[in-house]
Amino acid sequence: MSRRILTIIAVTLLAVSAPVAGAAERQRVDLELALAVDVSSSIDQEEAELQRQGYVAALRHPEVVHAIESGMLGRIAVTYYEWAGDGNLRVIADWTVIDGAGSASAFADRIADAPVWMAPRTSIAAAIDHGIEAFARNGFVGARQVIDISGDGPSNGLYEVTAARDRATYRGITINGLPVVNGRADANGNLPLPDLDLYYRDCVVGGFGAFVVVAKSFEEFGHAIRRKLVSEIAGRTPSTDPRIKPAAPSNDPRIMPAALSRICDFGLVSWQEIFVQ
Repeated sequence: MSRRILTIIAVTLLAVSAPVAGAAERQRVDLELALAVDVSSSIDQEEAELQRQGYVAALRHPEVVHAIESGMLGRIAVTYYEWAGDGNLRVIADWTVIDGAGSASAFADRIADAPVWMAPRTSIAAAIDHGIEAFARNGFVGARQVIDISGDGPSNGLYEVTAARDRATYRGITINGLPVVNGRADANGNLPLPDLDLYYRDCVVGGFGAFVVVAKSFEEFGHAIRRKLVSEIAGRTPSTDPRIKPAAPSNDPRIMPAALSRICDFGLVSWQEIFVQ
Protein backbone atom coordinates (compact mmCIF):
# COMPACT_ATOMS: atom_id res chain seq x y z
CA MET A 1 0.00 0.00 0.00
CA SER A 2 1.46 3.38 -0.99
CA ARG A 3 2.42 6.05 1.55
CA ARG A 4 -0.14 8.43 -0.03
CA ILE A 5 -3.00 5.98 0.60
CA LEU A 6 -1.84 5.38 4.19
CA THR A 7 -1.79 9.13 4.79
CA ILE A 8 -5.33 9.50 3.47
CA ILE A 9 -6.56 6.67 5.74
CA ALA A 10 -4.85 8.20 8.79
CA VAL A 11 -6.32 11.64 8.17
CA THR A 12 -9.78 10.14 7.67
CA LEU A 13 -9.59 8.19 10.94
CA LEU A 14 -8.50 11.28 12.82
CA ALA A 15 -11.38 13.28 11.38
CA VAL A 16 -13.90 10.62 12.37
CA SER A 17 -12.55 10.22 15.89
CA ALA A 18 -12.02 13.92 16.63
CA PRO A 19 -14.57 15.50 19.00
CA VAL A 20 -16.94 18.11 17.66
CA ALA A 21 -15.49 21.57 18.22
CA GLY A 22 -16.86 23.19 21.32
CA ALA A 23 -18.65 20.06 22.56
CA ALA A 24 -16.30 19.70 25.53
CA GLU A 25 -17.12 23.22 26.73
CA ARG A 26 -20.89 22.69 26.87
CA GLN A 27 -21.97 22.38 30.50
CA ARG A 28 -24.34 19.61 31.47
CA VAL A 29 -27.49 20.51 33.40
CA ASP A 30 -30.67 18.71 34.42
CA LEU A 31 -32.90 21.10 32.47
CA GLU A 32 -32.67 23.92 29.93
CA LEU A 33 -35.65 26.17 30.67
CA ALA A 34 -36.77 29.14 28.58
CA LEU A 35 -39.31 31.35 30.37
CA ALA A 36 -41.31 33.26 27.73
CA VAL A 37 -43.65 35.92 29.14
CA ASP A 38 -46.38 37.84 27.31
CA VAL A 39 -46.18 41.65 27.57
CA SER A 40 -48.63 42.47 24.76
CA SER A 41 -50.88 45.53 24.95
CA SER A 42 -53.78 43.46 26.31
CA ILE A 43 -51.80 43.40 29.56
CA ASP A 44 -51.76 46.68 31.46
CA GLN A 45 -48.91 48.07 33.58
CA GLU A 46 -50.22 46.64 36.83
CA GLU A 47 -50.69 43.17 35.33
CA ALA A 48 -47.23 43.25 33.75
CA GLU A 49 -45.76 44.06 37.15
CA LEU A 50 -47.78 41.25 38.77
CA GLN A 51 -46.33 38.82 36.23
CA ARG A 52 -42.80 39.99 36.99
CA GLN A 53 -43.39 39.72 40.72
CA GLY A 54 -44.82 36.23 40.24
CA TYR A 55 -41.69 34.97 38.49
CA VAL A 56 -39.35 36.74 40.90
CA ALA A 57 -41.12 35.30 43.95
CA ALA A 58 -41.31 31.82 42.41
CA LEU A 59 -37.61 31.70 41.54
CA ARG A 60 -36.72 32.66 45.11
CA HIS A 61 -39.18 30.23 46.70
CA PRO A 62 -37.68 27.33 48.72
CA GLU A 63 -39.87 24.80 46.85
CA VAL A 64 -38.37 25.82 43.51
CA VAL A 65 -34.81 25.88 44.88
CA HIS A 66 -35.32 22.45 46.45
CA ALA A 67 -36.61 21.06 43.14
CA ILE A 68 -33.47 22.33 41.40
CA GLU A 69 -31.10 20.94 44.03
CA SER A 70 -32.87 17.56 43.96
CA GLY A 71 -31.98 16.89 40.32
CA MET A 72 -29.32 14.42 39.23
CA LEU A 73 -26.81 17.24 38.73
CA GLY A 74 -28.46 19.76 41.03
CA ARG A 75 -28.43 22.58 38.49
CA ILE A 76 -30.50 23.95 35.63
CA ALA A 77 -29.92 26.59 32.93
CA VAL A 78 -32.58 29.32 32.62
CA THR A 79 -33.32 32.30 30.40
CA TYR A 80 -36.18 34.78 30.80
CA TYR A 81 -37.53 36.81 27.89
CA GLU A 82 -40.65 38.89 27.27
CA TRP A 83 -42.51 39.04 23.99
CA ALA A 84 -45.43 40.68 22.20
CA GLY A 85 -45.87 40.93 18.40
CA ASP A 86 -43.40 39.80 15.74
CA GLY A 87 -40.13 41.67 16.24
CA ASN A 88 -41.08 42.78 19.76
CA LEU A 89 -39.05 40.53 22.04
CA ARG A 90 -36.53 41.32 24.75
CA VAL A 91 -34.21 38.99 26.64
CA ILE A 92 -34.43 40.25 30.22
CA ALA A 93 -32.05 37.67 31.74
CA ASP A 94 -29.92 35.52 29.43
CA TRP A 95 -28.86 31.93 30.05
CA THR A 96 -27.69 31.41 33.61
CA VAL A 97 -26.95 28.35 35.74
CA ILE A 98 -29.08 28.11 38.87
CA ASP A 99 -27.77 25.60 41.41
CA GLY A 100 -29.05 26.91 44.74
CA ALA A 101 -30.71 29.75 46.62
CA GLY A 102 -27.95 32.26 45.90
CA SER A 103 -27.90 31.88 42.13
CA ALA A 104 -31.72 31.67 42.02
CA SER A 105 -32.03 34.93 43.94
CA ALA A 106 -29.42 36.65 41.75
CA PHE A 107 -31.29 35.60 38.59
CA ALA A 108 -34.57 36.83 40.11
CA ASP A 109 -32.91 40.17 40.91
CA ARG A 110 -31.98 40.66 37.24
CA ILE A 111 -35.63 40.19 36.27
CA ALA A 112 -36.89 42.47 39.03
CA ASP A 113 -34.45 45.27 38.17
CA ALA A 114 -35.32 45.45 34.45
CA PRO A 115 -37.80 48.15 33.36
CA VAL A 116 -41.31 46.92 32.56
CA TRP A 117 -42.32 47.39 28.92
CA MET A 118 -45.24 46.47 26.64
CA ALA A 119 -45.81 46.32 22.87
CA PRO A 120 -48.66 45.60 20.42
CA ARG A 121 -49.94 42.21 19.27
CA THR A 122 -49.33 38.67 20.52
CA SER A 123 -47.05 36.35 18.56
CA ILE A 124 -46.78 33.10 20.47
CA ALA A 125 -45.21 31.60 17.34
CA ALA A 126 -42.33 34.11 17.44
CA ALA A 127 -41.84 33.44 21.16
CA ILE A 128 -41.54 29.70 20.48
CA ASP A 129 -39.16 30.20 17.54
CA HIS A 130 -36.92 32.40 19.69
CA GLY A 131 -36.80 29.61 22.28
CA ILE A 132 -35.75 27.09 19.62
CA GLU A 133 -32.88 29.33 18.53
CA ALA A 134 -31.90 30.07 22.13
CA PHE A 135 -31.44 26.38 22.93
CA ALA A 136 -29.22 25.93 19.88
CA ARG A 137 -26.69 28.56 21.01
CA ASN A 138 -26.83 28.48 24.82
CA GLY A 139 -23.75 26.35 25.50
CA PHE A 140 -25.56 23.81 27.70
CA VAL A 141 -26.54 20.17 27.38
CA GLY A 142 -29.69 19.36 29.34
CA ALA A 143 -31.56 16.12 29.84
CA ARG A 144 -34.66 18.12 28.87
CA GLN A 145 -35.43 21.35 27.01
CA VAL A 146 -38.62 23.21 27.96
CA ILE A 147 -40.21 26.44 26.73
CA ASP A 148 -42.60 27.87 29.33
CA ILE A 149 -45.16 30.13 27.59
CA SER A 150 -47.42 32.40 29.65
CA GLY A 151 -49.98 34.80 28.21
CA ASP A 152 -53.54 36.10 28.20
CA GLY A 153 -54.61 35.68 24.57
CA PRO A 154 -54.30 33.70 21.33
CA SER A 155 -51.44 34.16 18.90
CA ASN A 156 -52.05 36.85 16.27
CA GLY A 157 -48.59 37.18 14.75
CA LEU A 158 -47.60 36.61 11.14
CA TYR A 159 -47.11 32.86 11.48
CA GLU A 160 -49.29 29.98 12.66
CA VAL A 161 -48.66 28.96 16.23
CA THR A 162 -49.12 25.26 15.46
CA ALA A 163 -46.29 25.39 12.90
CA ALA A 164 -43.94 26.89 15.51
CA ARG A 165 -45.08 24.31 18.07
CA ASP A 166 -44.35 21.50 15.62
CA ARG A 167 -40.91 22.90 14.83
CA ALA A 168 -40.08 22.80 18.53
CA THR A 169 -41.47 19.35 19.29
CA TYR A 170 -39.71 17.91 16.21
CA ARG A 171 -36.45 18.90 17.93
CA GLY A 172 -37.49 17.19 21.17
CA ILE A 173 -38.43 20.44 22.93
CA THR A 174 -41.41 20.44 25.30
CA ILE A 175 -43.72 23.46 25.42
CA ASN A 176 -45.76 24.03 28.58
CA GLY A 177 -48.38 26.75 28.92
CA LEU A 178 -49.68 29.10 31.58
CA PRO A 179 -52.73 30.95 30.20
CA VAL A 180 -54.20 33.74 32.32
CA VAL A 181 -57.96 33.26 31.99
CA ASN A 182 -60.20 36.18 32.91
CA GLY A 183 -63.19 38.01 31.48
CA ARG A 184 -61.67 41.50 31.48
CA ALA A 185 -61.64 43.51 28.24
CA ASP A 186 -58.31 44.99 27.14
CA ALA A 187 -57.52 48.69 26.68
CA ASN A 188 -59.17 48.65 23.24
CA GLY A 189 -62.38 47.11 24.57
CA ASN A 190 -61.68 43.65 23.10
CA LEU A 191 -62.94 40.73 25.13
CA PRO A 192 -60.56 37.79 25.74
CA LEU A 193 -60.86 34.51 23.86
CA PRO A 194 -63.31 32.18 25.65
CA ASP A 195 -61.69 28.99 26.91
CA LEU A 196 -58.14 30.24 26.50
CA ASP A 197 -57.01 27.23 28.52
CA LEU A 198 -58.37 24.94 25.81
CA TYR A 199 -56.67 27.02 23.11
CA TYR A 200 -53.34 26.61 24.92
CA ARG A 201 -53.94 22.89 25.39
CA ASP A 202 -54.83 22.18 21.77
CA CYS A 203 -52.76 24.77 19.90
CA VAL A 204 -49.74 25.86 21.95
CA VAL A 205 -48.33 23.12 24.20
CA GLY A 206 -46.69 19.97 22.93
CA GLY A 207 -43.88 17.50 23.37
CA PHE A 208 -43.15 14.85 25.95
CA GLY A 209 -45.02 15.43 29.23
CA ALA A 210 -46.44 18.79 28.12
CA PHE A 211 -49.10 20.37 30.34
CA VAL A 212 -51.10 23.53 30.99
CA VAL A 213 -51.47 25.31 34.32
CA VAL A 214 -54.30 27.84 34.42
CA ALA A 215 -54.19 31.13 36.34
CA LYS A 216 -57.69 32.52 36.89
CA SER A 217 -56.32 36.05 37.32
CA PHE A 218 -53.04 37.95 37.35
CA GLU A 219 -53.32 38.05 41.15
CA GLU A 220 -53.24 34.24 41.12
CA PHE A 221 -50.33 34.17 38.67
CA GLY A 222 -47.59 33.93 41.30
CA HIS A 223 -48.98 30.76 42.87
CA ALA A 224 -49.61 29.20 39.46
CA ILE A 225 -46.10 29.86 38.18
CA ARG A 226 -44.50 28.44 41.33
CA ARG A 227 -46.47 25.21 40.98
CA LYS A 228 -45.60 25.09 37.31
CA LEU A 229 -41.88 25.67 37.84
CA VAL A 230 -41.65 22.95 40.47
CA SER A 231 -43.37 20.49 38.12
CA GLU A 232 -41.18 21.45 35.14
CA ILE A 233 -37.95 21.19 37.10
CA ALA A 234 -38.97 17.85 38.61
CA GLY A 235 -40.08 16.56 35.20
CA ARG A 236 -43.61 15.63 36.19
CA THR A 237 -47.12 16.58 35.06
CA PRO A 238 -49.12 18.16 37.91
CA SER A 239 -52.36 16.45 36.92
CA THR A 240 -53.84 16.48 40.42
CA ASP A 241 -54.41 20.25 40.38
CA PRO A 242 -57.99 20.94 39.22
CA ARG A 243 -56.80 24.08 37.40
CA ILE A 244 -54.51 22.08 35.13
CA LYS A 245 -55.78 20.81 31.81
CA PRO A 246 -54.12 17.69 30.32
CA ALA A 247 -52.15 18.20 27.11
CA ALA A 248 -54.19 15.61 25.21
CA PRO A 249 -56.51 15.83 22.19
CA SER A 250 -59.72 17.50 23.22
CA ASN A 251 -62.89 15.52 23.91
CA ASP A 252 -64.56 18.60 25.32
CA PRO A 253 -68.07 19.01 23.85
CA ARG A 254 -67.40 22.73 23.43
CA ILE A 255 -64.79 21.98 20.75
CA MET A 256 -65.63 20.12 17.57
CA PRO A 257 -62.61 18.31 16.03
CA ALA A 258 -63.35 19.74 12.59
CA ALA A 259 -63.04 23.25 13.98
CA LEU A 260 -59.67 22.78 15.68
CA SER A 261 -57.63 24.26 12.82
CA ARG A 262 -59.86 27.36 12.78
CA ILE A 263 -59.57 27.72 16.56
CA CYS A 264 -55.77 27.45 16.49
CA ASP A 265 -55.42 30.31 14.01
CA PHE A 266 -58.23 32.31 15.62
CA GLY A 267 -56.03 35.28 16.53
CA LEU A 268 -54.13 35.30 13.22
CA VAL A 269 -57.31 35.14 11.14
CA SER A 270 -59.08 37.75 13.27
CA TRP A 271 -56.17 40.17 12.91
CA GLN A 272 -56.01 39.65 9.14
CA GLU A 273 -59.76 40.18 8.77
CA ILE A 274 -59.50 43.49 10.64
CA PHE A 275 -56.27 44.97 9.27
CA VAL A 276 -55.38 43.24 5.99
CA GLN A 277 -57.36 44.50 3.01
